[in-house]
Amino acid sequence: MKKLYIETYGCQMNFADSEVVAAILQDLYELTQNVQEADLILINTCSIRDKAEQRIHKRLHELEALKKKHRTLQVGLLGCMAERMKEELFETEPILNFIAGPDAYRDLPKLIQDSVQGEPTFNVLLSEEETYDNIMPVRYDLNGVSAFVSIMRGCNNFCTYCVVPYTRGRERSRSPKTILMEVEQLLKEGYKEVTLLGQNVNSYCWEENGEKMTFAKLMAAVAEMSPGLRVRFATSHPKDISDELLETIAKYDNICKYIHLPVQSGSNVMLKRMNRVYTREYYLERVRKIKELMPDCAISTDIIAGFCGETLEDHQQTLSIMREVGYEYAYMFKYSERGGTMSAKRFEDDIPDEEKTRRLEEIIALQGELSFASNQRDVGKTFRVLIEGQSKRSADQLYGRNSQNKVIIFPKGNHQIGEYIDVTVTRCTAATLFAD
Repeated sequence: MKKLYIETYGCQMNFADSEVVAAILQDLYELTQNVQEADLILINTCSIRDKAEQRIHKRLHELEALKKKHRTLQVGLLGCMAERMKEELFETEPILNFIAGPDAYRDLPKLIQDSVQGEPTFNVLLSEEETYDNIMPVRYDLNGVSAFVSIMRGCNNFCTYCVVPYTRGRERSRSPKTILMEVEQLLKEGYKEVTLLGQNVNSYCWEENGEKMTFAKLMAAVAEMSPGLRVRFATSHPKDISDELLETIAKYDNICKYIHLPVQSGSNVMLKRMNRVYTREYYLERVRKIKELMPDCAISTDIIAGFCGETLEDHQQTLSIMREVGYEYAYMFKYSERGGTMSAKRFEDDIPDEEKTRRLEEIIALQGELSFASNQRDVGKTFRVLIEGQSKRSADQLYGRNSQNKVIIFPKGNHQIGEYIDVTVTRCTAATLFAD
């Protein structure tokens, strides 16, 4: 059988999509981890920032030598970058045989076959219905302990800086029946943790026969399948962090006490310009509710530095909300204008790059202090950890995460991957906890 090699870039949704693609092609190709022996290479892309796209272009250029060596090798581009750039990619990247947008993966066998016969082929049509509901993903390149389960696709928020509604289409939720079937299969295969995924996962909603399944109810249903199954979710929008959801997370011990809650900016002026549909005051009220119900809950976030028109005062308000919340972790970026978005059409990208960099460095430095302070508070505490693998630095050490999503490294002893153990934190860095 021919060999398939998949490289995935970007968010967790892309990794889940790659597993769907592997399932669609499993009758035609056998997965390989060795790019040198591949008959088909698929690059699953992210388009959320310019740096992500430049990384893909660089990788495609690196693969040109391999394609010259193996004349029958086919290379395809998948995902958001394929959707956003369409035919332009064939002009800039002659290595490509075909491209497929996020809603076109069922068409891959035909695209591959047609590209062999002649000219490059593509399908980047968006769908209002496609959720790949009846496809059981092929789990690969994972530890056999944690798995992603996609529960919805697309986004209706239209944040002015974001390409996702244009590259992945509008929100549509998956049937809870098939979601629970997928989780049940993972339990049978020995998985101990699932992460429910969606671009705006907490807006999940399914209605059938007059019954409504909210995200909170779905979380409860998954948690009740097994007390030994950890449940996580990503990524949430602050507007949908309801009391019902927070009470559900607090109620179940096996729903992890960790919420990724992107703030993007601490300034109401910037939030309005970004079309985030909440205020600083609302966001902080939600944080207070989280800490009231779950004092041990960790909160992480996304922050954009140097958005269009951001003043020094706006920047200072971002730093102040970081201090007030005390984030455990943050994904921090300079604003990157994306073609086709509302901000590209309406606003001038007027903050010089060197000033964006300066502001980003302040944000990173502050988050380093907050992360270190959070980790210092954990020294001396005992946590239940799900062992995920061997430490990269030592074969004598293992690593896992606690409920708060913090990585903890500890001596291997007689413990095995997939096992739950209690460890006591003895020291820390800003990024990692170390334990006995």
